[in-house]
Amino acid sequence: TSKISDKWVKKYHGTQLPSLNSCSIKFDGIITCLKDDASIASVILNSGLLECIKTNAFIVDHSTTSLDLVSTISNHPDILDKKISFFDAPVSGGEVGAINGLLSIMLGGPKKKLSKVKIVLEAYSKSITHIGPSGHGQLTKMVNQLCIASLVQGLSEGIALGKKSNLNMSKVLEAISGGAAQSWQMDNRFNTMVKGNFNFGFAVDLMIKDLKIALSQSKKLDINLSTSKSILKNYHKLSLCGDGNLDTSSLIKLLD
Repeated sequence: TSKISDKWVKKYHGTQLPSLNSCSIKFDGIITCLKDDASIASVILNSGLLECIKTNAFIVDHSTTSLDLVSTISNHPDILDKKISFFDAPVSGGEVGAINGLLSIMLGGPKKKLSKVKIVLEAYSKSITHIGPSGHGQLTKMVNQLCIASLVQGLSEGIALGKKSNLNMSKVLEAISGGAAQSWQMDNRFNTMVKGNFNFGFAVDLMIKDLKIALSQSKKLDINLSTSKSILKNYHKLSLCGDGNLDTSSLIKLLD
């Protein structure tokens, strides 16, 4: 929003443009991060943004998108004509990781310009892994989201059992967090889930979008991801109840 961007520009002495095609100079690279395929396609391909980028420049997209969109952008005539290197580079680490510059980046795209791109990304990430060619970043993010969804579901069920058994949940966390059950979700969401606080970043509606992308790909590969399908249904229930903006750990609400 303009309010957020105004605050950022003031804090970091940046520059804010009134529109995407109003630049007075041409850029060596552009970085995007938006909520869905339609937004990304609109901004990169249909906004005039490409007029603001040099020939042989790069575009890095941190959004979680479909493989079809990656292919559409990478092979778009305007992208090819200007010899722009497009990188699909979804991230993990949540809101906290973004604020603290500790994101993990899954990079797909050409090796050309990779070293130059990494220098830029290192400013706000703790790890950058070039997985492979175009699309491999998004495929890796699908794996990431499937794993996270299953972890949150398991954590929700474990906490629900512990609470309804009247266990001391602080001691439960102390006992299990040093063993095989330990995870980022446990370290960062266990206590907030116990307390019923769900205002910590990545939203239910975004997870629904990501799981749909992963399940669509699994269908193409003839893999039956039954657990992920069940979890997607649970997230749909939350969204239909008006909880689509809560963070993904709110899955536990269905077990209260």
